[in-house]
Formats: sequence, C-alpha cells, structure tokens
Amino acid sequence: MSKLKGLLLTEGMHGMISQVEGLAKALDIEFTHHRVELNNFWKMIPPSLTPISNFVFKQINAQDFDILISCGRKSVIPSIYLKKNSKKKVFNIHIQDPKVALNNFDIVIAPEHDGLNGKNVITSKGALHYLTLKEIKNNHDYLLNKIDKDKDYLLLILGGPNKYYNYDHQNLINIFNKVKVILNNNNLKAIIIPSMRTPKKTIDLADEKMGKENLVIKSVDKKAYLSGLSLANYIVVTCDSTSMISEAAMTGKPIYVADLPAKRQDQRFKKFRELFNKLNITKNLNEKLEIWNYKSLDETSRIAKLIKKQIS
Repeated sequence: MSKLKGLLLTEGMHGMISQVEGLAKALDIEFTHHRVELNNFWKMIPPSLTPISNFVFKQINAQDFDILISCGRKSVIPSIYLKKNSKKKVFNIHIQDPKVALNNFDIVIAPEHDGLNGKNVITSKGALHYLTLKEIKNNHDYLLNKIDKDKDYLLLILGGPNKYYNYDHQNLINIFNKVKVILNNNNLKAIIIPSMRTPKKTIDLADEKMGKENLVIKSVDKKAYLSGLSLANYIVVTCDSTSMISEAAMTGKPIYVADLPAKRQDQRFKKFRELFNKLNITKNLNEKLEIWNYKSLDETSRIAKLIKKQIS
C-alpha cells in the first residue's frame, strides 16, 4: 500500500520546520516542504482580514497531496486555499492558533498554555518537534571522544535573542556563573551547545568563560546536540526556547530553565514554564542541584496516533 502524500507549509523558521516535519514523520507520510512567501502588503495583514485567494501568496508548485500540514501565520491562507481548490479530498492540519475560524482546518494543534478550545483542536504539552528517542540513542557516541569519560556531565543549551528576552553580555555571564557553581560543587563538567539562533558573540563568550575545562560546540551541529542530550545527566536550557525545552523533555532527565530578563510581556512563555513545572519536568536554574524523575514527554507521537485514527 502506497503512503499518503503530504505538503508542508511554513515560513522557514527552524522551530516551525521542526514541528511540521516531526508530525509528518510521526504520521509516516511522504512529504515535500515548501516555504511560504506572501505578496506585497499581505505580509502585514492578519489572516482574519486576508482573502482566501492565490494572489495573496507566491506560487506553490505542488499538485498531488493528501495531507496538508501548516505552521505559522503566513501559511494559514495558503493552507485553506489549497485545500478548497484541490481536485481531491485533502485533510489539512494547522499547528499554532491560526487566528481565523477553526473550521477552516480538519485539525488545529495548539500548545495547552495558549488556551485555545474547539471541537477540532488537539492541545499539546509544549511544542511538537522532529527529534526521536531512537535518534538520540543512535548519536550517543558522537561526542564521546571529546569528553572526560570519568565525569558526569551537564548539558547547557543556548537559544538566542528574540523580541521577548535580553541576551546582553551581563545576563549571559550570570547564567554561566550559576552553571560554574553547580559544576564546581558537584564535580561535574559541561557540554555547551548553540542553536540556530545563537549569535557568534554568545558562543565566543561561552568559550571564553567556560571553554577551558568544558566542551563548547562552536557551530550548529545536530549530531552534537543529540549526543549531548544522551550523554548528559542534567540539562539546562535558556528560557527563550519552548521548542528546545520540549525536545529535552523527551529524555526524562532533570531540566533546569535559565531565566533571562524579559524585554516585553512574555505571558505565553511563563504559562508554558508553569505547566512544565507542574508536570515536574523543569525547575528554575539556581545554584542547587537536584535529581528527579518524570515520564518522557513525546507529544508528537501521541498526537500523530490521534490524527491517524481520524484520517483512517
């Protein structure tokens, strides 16, 4: 039996790509991924005020697909238009609040902390993503020859500046100093991993302050990231990335969230962290180290199973 064909639509941001591709892989469909670009001033208009028309977006060359998975504001109108104008029945799924009538989609997937409700809404605890436990396990040895095998390790995952959080020099120094106290008090070493949003100056600062005795990965390296998740006994993630905190929650390992001062209202981020605190997945980073357990969180697989039932 041939697999269903999927069309994935995003704005091209890594967090969105991870969500749609993670769901597509969990659904076990063949897929192509298209970056959505809106035309002219439609880039500035909210979906609720945008007509369902192909003149809104640049042409998407996709003819044959059974499932449409979109994520992000710019992909809302293309998803609705392509479903309505397909020559066959298409099942469309949107990830995040589309800010339009929910019945434009067969399924809407939204984080629980968003508070979105509807008959076709499935809520997720945190963000969907494309990591799997098998992938993490298979990359365990990738960093093994670069670390001290007689030490336990803490993994520090760095995000990057966004409109919500201040990534200035002193705020980063404060995080590095807290981590160094934990390392010294508990005879640990650290692996420091950057993300796609981490500026070079932040990586250089991490290397300057922590690289002498610890392993600092100086470029984006997915295998190093997966290996670090497998090797580490403890995980620290900066508070700006719900996706990386959600990915780390697959491991079942203690996760500490390193706070940064907010530049503007960050209520959605706070609600997410409050939920993960209640689930006993995360604690706020301080200079005290604790060990605790929780059930590995794999929302992508759980939600894919629910969707498979509806599609069938």
